[in-house]
Amino acid sequence: MSKSQNDPNFKVVANNKRATFDYELLEKFEAGLVLTGTEIKSVRANQVSLQRSYVQAKGDELWLFEANIAQYKHGNRENHDPVRPRKLLLHRREINRIISTLNEKGLAMVPVRLYLKNGRAKLEIALARGKKQFDKRASLAEKDSKRQMERALKMKYA
Repeated sequence: MSKSQNDPNFKVVANNKRATFDYELLEKFEAGLVLTGTEIKSVRANQVSLQRSYVQAKGDELWLFEANIAQYKHGNRENHDPVRPRKLLLHRREINRIISTLNEKGLAMVPVRLYLKNGRAKLEIALARGKKQFDKRASLAEKDSKRQMERALKMKYA
């Protein structure tokens, strides 16, 4: 993924910071999204929120629920519903593996970020295990200590 981030045809539209705080991300996948015309225009205008969204299996397909893609400002009466379920596009092997893993181990599937890659909307989703309260506190303490060390080094060399 880091190679793509330096590419001019790659633009991050939305991040789900809450996912990394609430979950331990185990394995990541890149999925396409089935969007309507006004939805892709809103995505290109950065009008997306992944805050409370989640991925769930419906039959033998994966769907994105509760992702808020705002209505297109210049849309007409054919504008889309902002929080409608959206189908995810992955290879059949990946879908089967994800669904079997979700059923076996009791893991969750969470969206991590939405980005545009070569003009197409892609969603990075991750198999995740929920963190306990003490894990969240430990990650906050670790983040705080890293920040303090960086400040100390910056003041030493400044």
